[in-house]
Amino acid sequence: MRLADEFKAIELGDPRLNRRAVLLAERLGQKPSASIPNACQSWAETAAAYRFLRNQEVSWDKVLAPHWQASQVRMAQHKVVLCIQDTTELDYNGQAIAGLGPLSFEAQRGLYLHPTYVVSAEREPLGVFNAWTWARQFKGEDGKRSGLCESSRWIESYERIAESGQQLPDTRHVCIGDRESDMLELMLKARDLGYPADYLVRSQHNRVLPGGAKLWDQVMAQTPIGRIRFMLPAGRGRKSRMVEQDIRLQRLSLKDKSQGHIEVTCLIASEVSAPEGTKPVQWRLLSNREASTLEQASELIDWYRARWEIELFFLILKEGCRVERLQLSDKDRLESALAIYMVIAWRINRLMRLGRTVPELDAALVFEPDEWRAAFILNKKPVPKKMPTLNEVIRLIAQRGGFLARKGDGEPGAKTLWLGLQEIAIFVEGARYAREFSEVGTCV
Repeated sequence: MRLADEFKAIELGDPRLNRRAVLLAERLGQKPSASIPNACQSWAETAAAYRFLRNQEVSWDKVLAPHWQASQVRMAQHKVVLCIQDTTELDYNGQAIAGLGPLSFEAQRGLYLHPTYVVSAEREPLGVFNAWTWARQFKGEDGKRSGLCESSRWIESYERIAESGQQLPDTRHVCIGDRESDMLELMLKARDLGYPADYLVRSQHNRVLPGGAKLWDQVMAQTPIGRIRFMLPAGRGRKSRMVEQDIRLQRLSLKDKSQGHIEVTCLIASEVSAPEGTKPVQWRLLSNREASTLEQASELIDWYRARWEIELFFLILKEGCRVERLQLSDKDRLESALAIYMVIAWRINRLMRLGRTVPELDAALVFEPDEWRAAFILNKKPVPKKMPTLNEVIRLIAQRGGFLARKGDGEPGAKTLWLGLQEIAIFVEGARYAREFSEVGTCV
């Protein structure tokens, strides 16, 4: 669970580069919100970090490779893994970075990032299993944009998930996506490969069925099979609240592109009695999995609700790791740095989740002795002689990031955790320097 462990198997063709990759990951992980110069402990180390990122042997896929391998090991320990795909914009407008392209607005400059973020059915973060970055081409005089069709990223990512599903036949892989992933091409790819991985996507298109009826109308005409209740978490200006949904589902055929058909399950979950002034929560989901009972439908909905985990991952990446503030000269160097920061963001989220799901875990499995001791010292608490639990240390670290730890405050979130980790890192760095000086003496 230590960050260095995710990179220890890295192979860049030179042992010195391998060691530098591990050291740089450790430094950036200790101070995720700091700039590269501030995260490094000296100018010489900073210069070495920049040399590493511009080395032609260093690429984002080579940097991520050992983490992908470690992620598969974790995935193999679960019966079901949820492979969540999504795309986000990285805005570098105003920065002199070669190789950037336009974003949603033609005048903006930046990159698109499309990772596959894997969690267990219990939402334990398992890793960043795959990732694509690209810069859009600028529009030509005809107003059209050349370059690779961006929707292909969804299909390519499904193929990587399917490959993992074939390698881990005892672990069911479920590819999850939002409305953008509602593509017949993805469903056909899954069918043609023999469904080594399931898909669960939010429907965007009210397709015409072979009999002429519309997909959503057909399913909504069905009698609800039951009702589910769950707590909708707060987010995007919305307070948390209890949601009740009627569940309708039907197995039906969709037209493919060769006069054939493809079988899918369409599930529509519609909120009933939504509070006045709030938009009812409605999800239209498509899956290759068969479902006919309320229990099976509830499982699919729970899996789709886990899609929020990648939104949290993006939040940590952008606000916790501040990747949109990276000042690097070109796209290739930026991508290599992003590869490291994605693992850092995953680890922060994983720490938060493990603190909640396995609170009694020994803190030594996650933190160095100096780190967990610092959490007690900075909070003016006696350092225990017995090994503390993971949850105890995480709560103390989060308190340094603003978590109040009052009786009704629940468990700390990702933001207080990444802020607290930086305070811990600074304290540990100072303590280690002091220890070194006390051992060798000084000229003072």
